[in-house]
Amino acid sequence: MGKHYDTLVVGPISLDINIDYQENEEREIGGAVVQSGWAAARSGAETAIFTKLSSADADAEQIFAGSGADVFSKDAPRTTSIHNKYFTADKERRECRALGQCEPFTFDELPDIDTSIYHFAGLMVGDFGAELIRKASEKGAVAVDVQCLLRTVMPDGSMQFFDYAEKKDVFPYITYLKTDAAEAEILTGLSDRFEAAKVLYSYGAKEIMISHNTEMLVYDGKDFYTSPVKARSLVGRSGRGDTTFAGYLVERLHAPVGEALQYATALVSLKMETPGPFKGDRQQVLDYIKEFY
Repeated sequence: MGKHYDTLVVGPISLDINIDYQENEEREIGGAVVQSGWAAARSGAETAIFTKLSSADADAEQIFAGSGADVFSKDAPRTTSIHNKYFTADKERRECRALGQCEPFTFDELPDIDTSIYHFAGLMVGDFGAELIRKASEKGAVAVDVQCLLRTVMPDGSMQFFDYAEKKDVFPYITYLKTDAAEAEILTGLSDRFEAAKVLYSYGAKEIMISHNTEMLVYDGKDFYTSPVKARSLVGRSGRGDTTFAGYLVERLHAPVGEALQYATALVSLKMETPGPFKGDRQQVLDYIKEFY
């Protein structure tokens, strides 16, 4: 019997060019798979990561060195790359442009491992197709951040968000669905997060997470759960949603919804104090809960 993993985080590495509101430029290795993979592994979960990138651009093993995750990767002709322009100090407003995109992921190229959760952490439309999600659901619980189903690269490289035409066909294969408030409104037409969560649940996903800069919300079809974000600093704001979702997923494997959500919001509150992915540990998060929750 091979090793069992709690989660397999799948998604493209991104070469990010970040311009802050003062026009300072920083280049870094990013992507939802980086933020999510580190958050899951450092929370103590048995974590596997599958990513694709050009070996000429970066080394996947090095990116996750020290995380505790097992890394699987595939050399690709090109690496995803995104240019982010932030307009405010808190990084709440930004403009994103795609400079390149890795080719789509397929189920057959995923590592042949036993995992409880397939966590699809993509960046834009084209990363994951409906067939990949359907096939993964036959092997384990599927978790999807809808950003990669809505954020579309336009001919000029700009990225715009559009409704997901296949949502009623694909969402029934998803156990854990994550959106932010704006994405939830695009999918449902509703600005009220609680009402939007009900509609998203009616489309077939089993647990709906909607992130917001003040609190995180989860709806499981019966009850609503919320937990406030209590960050002491926003310097590490980038990757907030990815960190929250990954923390929730791995905690949810052994805890009820409310406890898992509190862990996830404490995790992201702590993470936001430092740029980059979360590199602390589970005990630090538990200590943060005792002090601030």
